[in-house]
Amino acid sequence: MLHLTSRTRRRTRAGALLAVAAFALLGAFGATPALAAADDVDAPEIRWSVTPADESGPDGRTAVEHTLDPGETVDDHIAVRNASQEDITFSLTAADGFFTRNGRFDILATGEESVAAGTWVEIAESVSVPAGATVVVPFAIHVPERVEPGDHAAGITASVLSIQSSEDGAAVGVESRVGVRVLSRVTGEITPSAKVESPTGQFAASWNPFRPGEITVTFDVVNDGNTRLLAQGAVDAGGQSTAFPAADENPQELLPGDTRPFTVIVDDVWPLFLVPTTVTLGAEALTIDGSTPAFVPVTAQVTVWAVPWPQLLLVLGIVLVVGAVVWGRIRSRRRVRSMIEEAREAGRREGPQARAQ
Repeated sequence: MLHLTSRTRRRTRAGALLAVAAFALLGAFGATPALAAADDVDAPEIRWSVTPADESGPDGRTAVEHTLDPGETVDDHIAVRNASQEDITFSLTAADGFFTRNGRFDILATGEESVAAGTWVEIAESVSVPAGATVVVPFAIHVPERVEPGDHAAGITASVLSIQSSEDGAAVGVESRVGVRVLSRVTGEITPSAKVESPTGQFAASWNPFRPGEITVTFDVVNDGNTRLLAQGAVDAGGQSTAFPAADENPQELLPGDTRPFTVIVDDVWPLFLVPTTVTLGAEALTIDGSTPAFVPVTAQVTVWAVPWPQLLLVLGIVLVVGAVVWGRIRSRRRVRSMIEEAREAGRREGPQARAQ
């Protein structure tokens, strides 16, 4: 697993630093490690990578994962590769890990204090790597005696600070970080569990009365167990079903205690005033050895108002047209009947006059 994090600090003429301006991430779980780069306006490009390793070098793992007992310590290694044309000294940092709202893994920013698994990692503060070389760095994970069983996430990064120019010409300090995940599963009772909270829905009608509309459903998935989960499932409404996350979206992994908002759009739903909508969460519990403990799907329901305004307007229009036609015929018949009555009355008046003549 490989990450790149860039932090910028703007230097004023007085030398003060401005806060972070950017934070990016490269790679994904299972992805092939890639090189990160840091550009300095006055120095050659710096390129490097960080991967899990054994004592001899990179060992093919994409993340550091261990199952440990409370109080246990394990030794491991990372390999820092310097693909640049000059010798570089990288700062090494271990910190608590978390997932961002878009499902990407990250660790606390420099300067933020770790309070969990990030404090379990012991590693050197820096490593010097010659140009084109790879250096293996040992580290240790010390699990506290008293800690809850389950999954605990941290990360280790190697970073450099470079100087770049902002759009207004000011010097900007950019901290670029590359790292690996460090996942520890503490033995004990493992209880994968998740729930769906706060489901809401909103119907959007098509102004074409002969076409269905769509329902947008929002909800939160809460990992209230003690294992990592992949949140996935489906939303059913009006006889239609939409899976989440979509095929072109990132897998949504949640650490214990995480809450992740989801928005799912169900197409081709006809407005039937009230549309029962069901969110089904079939999360997959992740384990270090790849197995997936059984997870009972959970559901949440919400009823969505779906007033068929276009169809009602169409019906109203038809009623008005039919009413106008009927009313016109009634008025026509009345007018004809009145004309006939007037003719009869005129005939009756003209009859005596004709006989008198």
